[in-house]
This record gives sequence, C-alpha cells and structure tokens, in this order.
Amino acid sequence: QNYLLAANYIEDARFGRTMDYNIDKESLLNYRRYSRRLLQWGTVIFMWWLLLIGLFEDPAVPGLALPYWATMLMEVFCLVVICLRMYQLSTFVPRRSLLTDPKNIVIALTIVVTVMDMIIYIGMINSPLKGSAIRVSRVVRPLFMINMNESRQVRRAFRNIRNTVPEIINVLILFFFSIALFTLLAFKLFQLRDLYYRGGEPYFRNYWDSFFDLYVLVTTANSPDVMMPAYDDSPWFALFFIAYIVINTYIFMNLFLAVIYNSYRAHLKTEIRSAVLWKRKKLENAFEILKDTMPGEKEAVTYNSWIMVMKNLTYPPSFPKISLFWEVLHNRNADGGIELKQFLQLANLMNVYVVEDQSAVNIFVKWAPEVYASRPSKFVRKCVQHWTFVYLFDLLILMNAVCIAFDWESTEWFFLSIFIVEILLRMYTLGPKEYFSFSRFWNWFDFIIITSAFIATVIEASLDELAQFPREALDFLMVMRCLRLVKIVGNIDRFRIIVMTIVNIAPSLLTYGIVLLMLYYAFAIVGMECFGGKIKFTPNTTASENNCNNTKLEGSEFLRMGYCNNNFNDILHSLVTLVELTVVNQWHNILLSYSLVTSKAARVYFIFFHLIVVILIMNIIVAFVLEAFILEYQLSKTTIETAVEKTIQQLGLNSNDHIADVNHDKTELINEFDVGDNDQYSGKREPHRKETPKIRFRINQGHKNIEVLLQRMFEGELEGEGFEFANAEEPMTLDGVTGNSVTV
Repeated sequence: QNYLLAANYIEDARFGRTMDYNIDKESLLNYRRYSRRLLQWGTVIFMWWLLLIGLFEDPAVPGLALPYWATMLMEVFCLVVICLRMYQLSTFVPRRSLLTDPKNIVIALTIVVTVMDMIIYIGMINSPLKGSAIRVSRVVRPLFMINMNESRQVRRAFRNIRNTVPEIINVLILFFFSIALFTLLAFKLFQLRDLYYRGGEPYFRNYWDSFFDLYVLVTTANSPDVMMPAYDDSPWFALFFIAYIVINTYIFMNLFLAVIYNSYRAHLKTEIRSAVLWKRKKLENAFEILKDTMPGEKEAVTYNSWIMVMKNLTYPPSFPKISLFWEVLHNRNADGGIELKQFLQLANLMNVYVVEDQSAVNIFVKWAPEVYASRPSKFVRKCVQHWTFVYLFDLLILMNAVCIAFDWESTEWFFLSIFIVEILLRMYTLGPKEYFSFSRFWNWFDFIIITSAFIATVIEASLDELAQFPREALDFLMVMRCLRLVKIVGNIDRFRIIVMTIVNIAPSLLTYGIVLLMLYYAFAIVGMECFGGKIKFTPNTTASENNCNNTKLEGSEFLRMGYCNNNFNDILHSLVTLVELTVVNQWHNILLSYSLVTSKAARVYFIFFHLIVVILIMNIIVAFVLEAFILEYQLSKTTIETAVEKTIQQLGLNSNDHIADVNHDKTELINEFDVGDNDQYSGKREPHRKETPKIRFRINQGHKNIEVLLQRMFEGELEGEGFEFANAEEPMTLDGVTGNSVTV
C-alpha cells in the first residue's frame, strides 16, 4: 500500500493533479482506476458527443435532422456517463471535499437544469405551445467540458480569463467614455448639417446610432465610409476622425492588449506557482514514504525502493528507462540513494520524452548486411547525407512549383517519380523504423503528401480514360500537388525553426482553441434561438431574385453583397458566422441585417460577442502565443533535458554518427545505452556482457504538454522566488562513472 500511495503521489506530481483523496488501499485502487487513460478519453469523447448533438437537434444541419426523442436519448446517455464518473469520484474523494468542490456543484446543477429542461420541453412539444418550445439548457453544455476533471487545463484557462476581467474594467470604462464623448461631439457637429450616408440613411441624427457607428469605426470595418459625408462637406472634419482613430483604435486597442497581457501573465504565474507547490508537496509526501536513512544520517530513496515504486506506477516505464532515470537522479555521495533535492525533479524528468529504440540496427543491415555494407551502398548513403542532395531536391521542388503554376500536366509523373525515389533513398539510409519514428515530422509529411498524390494520380489516370473523374477528386489532387511545395520549408533552416516552433506549441494552443470553441458554441446556441430562420439562403438564384427570404432586407448592403448564407439557421452556419464576426471585416453589415429583421436590441448580442471574444479572448491567445513562441524559439532544451542528455552521453557509446541526420526534424539522436538481458524489475545488478543488445535513447524535443510548457515560461522568475528546478550544473550526471555502459 505504501508503494502504491507513493506511486500515486508521483503520478499526481507528473500530471499536475491536485485532487484530494482518501489513502486507504481501496480508495487508492479506485483512484487508480478513475485515472486510467481509457476512462478519461472515453469521458472526453462523450462530452464532445454531447456538444455534437446540436448537429441533429432542431434547428438541425440540413440532412442530419433527427426526432427530438432520438437526440434526447443520446443526451441522456451522455449524462449517464457523466453521472457514473461522478459516482466513481465519490468512491475515493472525502465526502466533504466532494460536496464543497465548486466544479462538482456546477456539474450537479447543470445536470439538474438539463433534466428539468428536457422534461419541460417534452411537455411543451406535445401541447398547443409547441411553437414556443425551446431547449434552454443547450447553452450550458460547455460547462461539462470546463468543469470535469478531464478538462483541467481548459478550466485553468477559463479561470485565468475570469480573473483577468476585473483588471480591464477600468480601461473598458475609459474606452466607452471616450467613444461617448466623441459621439457627443460628432452629434453636435453634424446633426444640423443635413448630411446622409451613401445609402440614404441620415448621418449622425440619433445619438445611439452615432455611438454604434463610432464603435464599429474602432474595428475599422466601416472606415472610411463613416467619415466620407463629413469629409465631403469639409476637409477639416477629417481631423476629427483621425483623432478618434488614433485615440480609440490605436491607443485604446493596444492598451487593452497590454493590460490583458500583463494581467493574464500575472494570474498565470500565480497558477503555475500554485501548481509547482502542489507538485513539490506530492513529491515530498512520496519521498517521506520511500526514504531510508543512509550512512552519514542522510535520508534518501534506495535502489530497491526506487524499483518498487516504479513498478507500482499505472504505466511503468521499461526497465532501461527506470535505470536511466535512476542514474540521472541518484547521488553517489549518498551511497547511491536519491536525496530529496534530486527526488523533487522526478516529475520533470518523467515528462522528458525519452525515446527508447531496442532495434538500433537498420533493418537492411539485418536482412542484407553484405549489400548494405557494399561500396555502391556506401556511395548511395554518402550521397543522401551530403548537403547537395538537399539542395538538389529544393531545386526540383521549385521547378515543380513552376510546372504547377503553368498547368504543365505532362511533367507530373516525372516529379512524382523523383520524389518517390527521394523517400526510398532516405528510408534506405535511415531504415524504415527510424524514418517513421514519431518525432520525425517532415518525414511523415513527405510520405503522406507524396503517397496521397501518387494514389490520386493513378486514380486520375484510370478514370480519365473512362471520363468519370469526379470534381472532388480533382480538387484533392490539386491540393496534394500544392502541399508538396511546403516541403521546401523543411529544408531551409530559418523557415524550419519557425515552423517547428509553431508545431511544438500547437498542442498547448489546443487548450485555448477549446476555450474559444466553447464560447463559440454558447453564442451559436443563443444566436440560433434569437435569429434562427430570420434569414435564409436560397441556392441557384440570382442576386435580384434572392432577398434572403425576408423583405425587410431589401435595399440593404447585406443583401447587395450576397451574405444570405451568413445566418444562424443551424449550428454549423452559426459557427461560420461567428468566425466572420471574429475577423470583424464587414461584421457591422451582418449586425445591421439582424437589427433590421428583429430590432436594434440585436446589437447587444453582437457587441457583447465582440467584447468577449475579439477584445478579451483573442488578446489572451495573443499573449500566450507571444510567451510560448519566444520561449520555444529561444530555448531548445530544458535544464532537466540537458541533465538527461549528459547522462546518456556519459553512459552510452557516443554514436551520433550511428544514424545519419538526413532529415530535419527537431530530434536529437544522443547515443546508445547497453542494457543487460536480465529479468525486468528483478532489482539485481548484473555485470555488463558484450553480447547484450544495445538500446538507443534519444530526447525528442518536439511536442511538450501544456503543464511543462507553462512551467518553462516562468522557470526563471520562480527560481528567483526560491523555487528549485532541475539545474544541469548540479551533480545529476554520471561524473563518477567509468566505462561506456551501465549494468542493471
């Protein structure tokens, strides 16, 4: 039980879990079951499915409509899964913590509201009030995604957003005061001049309409349209609008970004400080369970305790990795034990993505060693490793781009064959397993693009003879051919660094993408209830014939531009419309159209969306991207990665040349690590034997989970506040070890 508890503490520290739970054996086992990835991912799938039900509910996406009882059955099933997870939670969490946890309260209330809403809806849909029946609870479905334990990072992001809002209230008040003041000036300046907009609308005759026009001007969506009537009347009026744009668009909008960036960063740092404290507390608890008194009255974790606690992890590492981590952490001055200072780095160490490859030998060496070692084979491999090989194919890619631009179809088979040969040569030099290793991004990209293009080209050639080649397949083929040009980015160092930096922070950005999607979903549901069916798109009609099925839009800019497809008639159209509103180009025309078909009160919905999503959320995402990109762009390794790398180099054979770096992924092949063929977890150290197979380790410096990335953001600042992180200069390497291998 002690080893199980210590293992749970270690996993809590590694994955950033702060849940309180009972420590009896049954509770620990229940907690272990609750934390299994299969159940977690299963719950996430059902939470997403709960959101996707909106595709089938009225108003449904055309062709996907289901009767209300079918969608309710799906919803009930998702709610049952959530209830089962909550029950599972109650089997190991203290009752007081379970009942007072705010997120559990929110989940319970959301379930109650949803069930009540379903009952009321069923009653209304089967009564004379059928036309007034709506599903109010759909708007709160994102609360499950935010508050379930499986969405810890999303909840943290929302919490930081919530904490950031009070900081911008003062700036927001000043911002609206500035708009109100300029509106009053404009109202008094232009009210009596009998001016009109191009469409014939009165110019600055109503204060609130004027306020709205100037608010839209902040986004530049109606610039210079809103200025032109006054500017035509007198060129001096341009000074008024220039002053307005400078103050409100350039100063206040950038001030919003500065305040949001500073506030969000401060709150995020507080969150990370709290997470680091929890991590230390969990690891200290684990250390207290595992520690033994070593010679010299020092407390440390012994090798046997280390092996036992690693065995009790939910997903135990392989024995070679366990031995590698031991060598990184243990202090030879403490008779080989891991002291507290080193033990506190265990969570960071386990988050380093160390790749273990037991089949270090190229498969061609196994199958045809004589051929692979022959002089022609060596010549081919040397050519592939040479820099001219890369530049030659860069030139071919550029030539291919010219051919694609001029539609020279006859050259397609030539270039396709050349690129297939390139892949085969690289695969021959590296070996298939190494070529397709998880971390080699550009190899995967090349293979997928070229293979897809080859298959599509073969299909095109086959169906072309039968005159049956569909338009969609041709579109796919053109996309594949154009994407091939992206390959050149991977061959230019400066471009590759930027692209790989973006790729590496992409998983962390996914959290903020989910935050944005949850807000989109809530606004989409509200939009469908308020504006659904007010504007309809009729395909295969001319602009003169199509009035969006609403005569109130006749003569409007919205109708003239053919924006009828920008509506809230189903969840997909609603989401697309909200994305267009986020871009803010022409957003005022969409807003004005819904004001025409409903009332001017519709402006509140759109302005509220602009304030929350465009000004607040998008600026927070910009702040995070700035921090993450600069960090990832400047730092290639964490200090703990450096410590692991040093250890591997000192343990293994320095074989960086073992596999040629003939591609351009952000992956480093460190060396080889010889491991005996002894029984796993035996706990016995065997002398090194020459015939033992070699295991190669490498550190993949690619994707990092968001917990690690956030800690790296504030590593330097928290170190200055007394928080200790792994330091590569400290004795965490094998300075005292001789020889080229470690025996385990």
